[in-house]
Amino acid sequence: MPKFINSLADVAKLNVGKDRFLSATHEEIRSGATTDIYFVNTRDVLSSVGRLDIQVTAEVFARADGVFAGLGEVMEILKALPISVEALPEGEEFSPKETLLRIRGSYGDFGIYETAILGFLASSSGWAKAARECVKAAGGTVSEGGKPVLSFGARHLHPSVASVMDSVAVKIGGCAGASSILGAKLIDKIPSGTVPHTAVLLMGDTLALAKAYDAALPSDIGRVFLVDTFKDETEESLRLAKALGDRLDAVRLDTPGERGGVTFDLVRELRYRLDSASFKHVKIVATGGLTPDRIRSLSEAGADIFGVGSYIAHATPIDTTMDIKEIEGSPVAKRGRLPGCITNPRLVRIQ
Repeated sequence: MPKFINSLADVAKLNVGKDRFLSATHEEIRSGATTDIYFVNTRDVLSSVGRLDIQVTAEVFARADGVFAGLGEVMEILKALPISVEALPEGEEFSPKETLLRIRGSYGDFGIYETAILGFLASSSGWAKAARECVKAAGGTVSEGGKPVLSFGARHLHPSVASVMDSVAVKIGGCAGASSILGAKLIDKIPSGTVPHTAVLLMGDTLALAKAYDAALPSDIGRVFLVDTFKDETEESLRLAKALGDRLDAVRLDTPGERGGVTFDLVRELRYRLDSASFKHVKIVATGGLTPDRIRSLSEAGADIFGVGSYIAHATPIDTTMDIKEIEGSPVAKRGRLPGCITNPRLVRIQ
């Protein structure tokens, strides 16, 4: 494939084959192959009249509030180009219409990447916002004294972007860990998680599974076990606690909606029964369709750790737009937008 999509002729030559995953490779993203075709049409037209390399200033803004994320991937595309870049620091919360990114340079150098730039920012900022909402509901980040929130959403997304979601949820959103291997490794974290219901079902008994796990796996991996597979959650938790003693770190509640889900009363009873039996060291991990409101409620009931999947993974991307605001130093804008750069003192020079 072409190293860079310069024209419609390059698009016509592009042969992607059929025996592959449908997701784009890194090389395809860098080449411009994921761009909308009308940006290639624009290159051909501007090139034909000698205006492709005209100097411009472009700005990106969002239509809703959010948490700024995705800049790292944007810079993977822009860092080698002869352009200047200013941006809001990653992790900053932003308001609707606030300028988030400003690029100055030849339109021909960066214009074809508009689609990818907006996609990086839209998805990542949406995941970061949802993750931060959950973290705030749990009292803030662990360093701020809050209870840990873990990103468990990889199964809810296409595998090509699950690692992006997990790494953004931790690095920008404030989650304490992530379950996907690649997502955690990308941010130098150890993947978080123990065993699924499948392991319990295949063993035929929760305690049998816990004992086998304890004997087979390294001691630095947490002893955290699901307690809703076969028996009452409190009964199963006490069985494990009595058998494993100090080696049991936590029990995980993932009671399905068909059985009422993980409720305030269930967590409160479990916490009370564990404490009464002298197992105060055993933490309670709550999972299963958690939202910020449910996290606040379950935290009050006594839950210690929260595994969040769909709320973060299914977060709505933050709609972002790129506008040309200056051409050769002169302010411009389409109707309805303000000509010229929109001042934002929070922008930092990146390149």
